[in-house]
Amino acid sequence: MENNRMLEMRGIDKSFPGVRALQKVDFSLNKGEIHALMGENGAGKSTLIKVLTGVYSKDSGVIRLDGKEVQIHSPQDAQNLGISTVYQEITLCPNLTVAENMYIGRGKAKITNWRKMNADADALLSKLDIPAKATQQLASCSIAVQQMVAIARAVDMECKVLILDEPTSSLDEQEVEKLFGLMRDLKATGVGIIFVTHFLDQVYEVCDKITVLRDGQLVGEYEIADLPRVKLVAKMLGKEMDDLSDIKGEMEPYQGKDADEKIYEASQLFSNAGIKPFDFFIRKGEVNGFTGLLGSGRSECVRAIFGADRVLGGTVKRNGKEVKIRTPRAAMKNGIAYLPEDRKNDGIIGDLSVRENIILALQVLKGFFKPFSKAQANAFAEEYIKKLSIKTASADTPIKSLSGGNQQKVILARWLLMHPEYLILDEPTRGIDVGTKVDIQKLVLELASEGMSVTFISSETDEMLRTCSRMVVMRDRKVVGELSGEDLTQSKIMSTIAGGE
Repeated sequence: MENNRMLEMRGIDKSFPGVRALQKVDFSLNKGEIHALMGENGAGKSTLIKVLTGVYSKDSGVIRLDGKEVQIHSPQDAQNLGISTVYQEITLCPNLTVAENMYIGRGKAKITNWRKMNADADALLSKLDIPAKATQQLASCSIAVQQMVAIARAVDMECKVLILDEPTSSLDEQEVEKLFGLMRDLKATGVGIIFVTHFLDQVYEVCDKITVLRDGQLVGEYEIADLPRVKLVAKMLGKEMDDLSDIKGEMEPYQGKDADEKIYEASQLFSNAGIKPFDFFIRKGEVNGFTGLLGSGRSECVRAIFGADRVLGGTVKRNGKEVKIRTPRAAMKNGIAYLPEDRKNDGIIGDLSVRENIILALQVLKGFFKPFSKAQANAFAEEYIKKLSIKTASADTPIKSLSGGNQQKVILARWLLMHPEYLILDEPTRGIDVGTKVDIQKLVLELASEGMSVTFISSETDEMLRTCSRMVVMRDRKVVGELSGEDLTQSKIMSTIAGGE
């Protein structure tokens, strides 16, 4: 295949202050090939693509196109060399027509001859079998058609290498099929396609090869037939199948007589975040979790439970009685607390003090027109600063000046102060030191032994095996299994994510 080689990246290095994002990474692409670039969050996929498209300059390494070494210092350089990218967020102008979007910024001649521009656009749309007209406003097209128009624009710029970065994340199944048809047509004309996605099923449906990155390094390049799903999952996570964890939660289980009672049940719940309808329950004093690769829908499920995304359907019961939870406030009134995945954007309010951040949720429930007295607020803050060993100069310190781990403990304190019946923790230990991680894991087990129900999500499977007694497994935004007891092992989780191979 060497003589068919279109793109070669060899020994690519890229560092940012304090982070080595890529270390001696190799990647190659042949003509007429669809090549998946896979890896978990932080693996280096985006950085590699940004180096290839001139958004970042590489620190070292070589890029060759059609056997010749090339220098790519800007997105314009990449475009001139025939390297085009279609991003997950569509970067077109919805108020312009389809044709204007296809030719904007491409020199004046085409744009001033409107008739020719529209005729050329219609010819290309027809050739690529895209159901749109040159003169219709882009905003009137579905997201899938807008995505295809972006691809048509890229292809018309004499594109040799087409990079599709999560192009299917907002498409339904029929739209995905149309997009795959277009990708296969382009492949047949000799275009090389780099496909970045979190959806395993789609990789095996449309790709010829897979390159896996992990922690900024190349794990390997594989023919699709040589890498079954379960091995792909293992390579992305860095856990081989025989590398099983013996760690089990040594939790003293909750002993109350209501230990078997389901305190929360959802049936066919789904939201506007694209997850398939799912069933879920949690018992009193239980720690369970959602597991799956990044993008599998773990966070979207708990956001639906908490009413943080717009719930479109399904029924919910609390302690056997049907309740309506469509907003976070309704969830809080029903005894549910939620620590979100994105601490910086959804959790802390940086300019407020530790004390103000701790009392926030309870104040929302009470109502802002009935503020706590200074003495009450101080008592609450001091109790939890002590209880969770939060390292802060005082309760008056702005939360933004605390370390990540201590910020996380403050948000945890905020929800524990509500004394919830059911606590949802989404990535509570991400980006914090090992000592604080262990503190939070111990706290989760302690709360459960006292009767609180906890849903725990972590991208570190070992951590979930240490804390959860039952796990819901997700793939491609739908629930694909549930594991507990002896089935709760690293290998069983991986094979369930991979699709039972």
